[in-house]
Amino acid sequence: MKIKSPVILTTLLAINGLAHAQVLLKANGSADAYKHISSVLGGDACEVPDCVHPVKHITEQFDDQLHENVFVFHAHATIDNDRCRNFDRQRIEIKTYGPSAHNLKGEHGETVVYTWKFKLDSNFRAQPTFTHIHQIKAGDGDAGAPIITLTPRYGKPDELEVIHTGASKASSQGRLTGVPLADFRGTWVEVSEKLRYDTQGSYQITIKRVSDGKVLLAYSNDHIDLWRDGTSFCRPKWGIYRSLKSPSYIRDEDIRFADIGITELK
Repeated sequence: MKIKSPVILTTLLAINGLAHAQVLLKANGSADAYKHISSVLGGDACEVPDCVHPVKHITEQFDDQLHENVFVFHAHATIDNDRCRNFDRQRIEIKTYGPSAHNLKGEHGETVVYTWKFKLDSNFRAQPTFTHIHQIKAGDGDAGAPIITLTPRYGKPDELEVIHTGASKASSQGRLTGVPLADFRGTWVEVSEKLRYDTQGSYQITIKRVSDGKVLLAYSNDHIDLWRDGTSFCRPKWGIYRSLKSPSYIRDEDIRFADIGITELK
């Protein structure tokens, strides 16, 4: 089978009856997932620990449930770190950032919709310290802590949490919502996330099971701080970013992602 060269795929996404241009990152079976991802998201869009563990931490495979190629993010419990910079955590993520195209960055006052699919392994292990599988971050300025994270969390029961960190302690709302993680193990889900980037911004997220369309998580907030001091743009990240401070709770993990879309509404 001949693999097509990576191209930026632009589609139309219908929102409230209107069609909007969407940049779509789809796996195409490429042997070099890093190159394919970066060709769409811009620059060197993959953050991986290959410097210490020289294997491909993101690959592309055909998925029998979706009947299409998908991205597989591979995290290894006892070898990987954060790009040989931080050794108490691991990072296998993709991102938009400075070199990315203008329409892939969320600017002040702009509304952006992110869509994607993901699948946790049926035996995925959550931990009490952090494991983020999606982040919204400031691209510059006060760009330390993420603004939004999607975080599997160990507990009784384990949950999938949505967490918010504002520009200040006063504006941080913390855990926005959480639902049982059991519903997400071993099944593909589809996410739609809508943000209006502002200090008085708005945030919506819905996650549905692909097989039957059942809504597993739905949350909306019209009064939330989604902007940081000194920031010129915000950006999404997808992958596995996890702490190594609770080693008994983690194992080698593969997380699958597919059909990552970015749509600017205004």
